[in-house]
Amino acid sequence: MSKLILASASPRRQQLLTQVGVSFTIEPADIDERPTSGEAPRDYVLRMAYEKAQHVSWKRPTAFVLGADTIVTIDDEILGKPQDLAEARRMLRGLSGRTHTVMTGLALLHHDRGIVQQDTVSTAVRFRHLAEHDIETYVATAKPLDKAGAYAIQDSARAFVEAFDGCYTNVVGLPVQRTVDLMRAAGVEVPYGTGA
Repeated sequence: MSKLILASASPRRQQLLTQVGVSFTIEPADIDERPTSGEAPRDYVLRMAYEKAQHVSWKRPTAFVLGADTIVTIDDEILGKPQDLAEARRMLRGLSGRTHTVMTGLALLHHDRGIVQQDTVSTAVRFRHLAEHDIETYVATAKPLDKAGAYAIQDSARAFVEAFDGCYTNVVGLPVQRTVDLMRAAGVEVPYGTGA
């Protein structure tokens, strides 16, 4: 049976995969993650997920390789991971009192078998109005620099969320049900998960 490699260093993705009982190893992909000029958010996350998986799949042609990329979008702007705390503050101010979209691109590849499965999952998230104190406290106490949109719904930023529509684990960084569906369709054994 082919093994599964997660082409990501994200501890959140690792934790979510572990929760459904999937056996995997970790081999982060080192790729250029800058969007191209005029690239639509969906095209960008699909390309990033595919390039991450492809980068590892070339080196591990007998394994299944899962690539994923998560972004926050608002007003057609792609919010990735902030470069510094000033950018994290700017992102949070832009999300305050508004609805944004969290989008994850998925790519599952098996080089030798010619398997290429891709999809995107989107979740709408509405933030309450954030006072400047809320933003400063979060930036000072959380670690916003390694998170798309400068926040993590599973930490203290859950207090910012008024509502969300869609998959919760997508906002965490990996839409578990859709990932399980892709893996099972490709022949990856998944002991748990909510799908049949």
